[in-house]
Amino acid sequence: MKKIAALLFVVCQASVALCADKKIVFVAGKPSHGPGEHEYRAGCLLLQKCLNGVPGVQTVVCSNGWPADASVFEGADAVVLSMDGGPSMAALQDDHLAQLGKVMEKGAGLACIHYAVEPTKEKGEPEFVRWMGGAFEVDWSVNPTWVANFEKLPEHPVARGLKPFQIRDEWYFHMRFAPDMKGVTPILSAIAPKSTMDRHDGPHEGNPAVREAVAHGEPQTMAWAYERPDGGRGFGFTGAHYHKNWADDNFRKTMLNGLLWIAKVEIPPNGVESTVSEEDLKANLDDKARKK
Repeated sequence: MKKIAALLFVVCQASVALCADKKIVFVAGKPSHGPGEHEYRAGCLLLQKCLNGVPGVQTVVCSNGWPADASVFEGADAVVLSMDGGPSMAALQDDHLAQLGKVMEKGAGLACIHYAVEPTKEKGEPEFVRWMGGAFEVDWSVNPTWVANFEKLPEHPVARGLKPFQIRDEWYFHMRFAPDMKGVTPILSAIAPKSTMDRHDGPHEGNPAVREAVAHGEPQTMAWAYERPDGGRGFGFTGAHYHKNWADDNFRKTMLNGLLWIAKVEIPPNGVESTVSEEDLKANLDDKARKK
């Protein structure tokens, strides 16, 4: 009888574990930019494929804009936004920000990729800073294309298995973070070269504050982890303008580790291991007219 009881206990525990799978919901925006750039749908589906082998994780990808049925967020442990930012950002339309708020109130994590880190100062920025620890702020943050050299990595679960690397991307920096960086841990930081300031001042191009920071050689944060006072988590990742960058193992692992972390899934000692082929990169690309 004891053996039967023990066996039943194991079966019950396995059932509970299965029911307790962490749910990660990706929201991929509509087509944007040229071929190979801002490939929101393809990028989310690629990340989903990389997470398919992670035990205890289930993923859902909503393509081409905000999901018409908000019930997709029910039971979500993390929401990932990959979409155009600014005033037309899908997350800022209608009651979408309120929908996100309800999910965050239940302790879910929030991750934003590239352009999605940019709400507007008037709407979304206070929420994003509260939920994710930081956001791109017009006339404060900048979006140059440059080769960031990530030489030093922090002692943090999201950095597990990462090695120093460098990669060219449209790396946003000089973000607007939570006051005194409380709860924020920089994951990918680098010294921005002076060439990033070879542009006139503008809403995304430059401003006196960022020029001073670059001149002084202040490290700039391009990916960060955030622990909210309410126990929820956030992860910001400003790269991924170029879809091909997902082929880089460290670039991709940073994102995958971050997604597990905000969903409160234990990250393996060597981080999330995955492989991406040329075929994987070409899969699910948006049908875009090539720019002349």
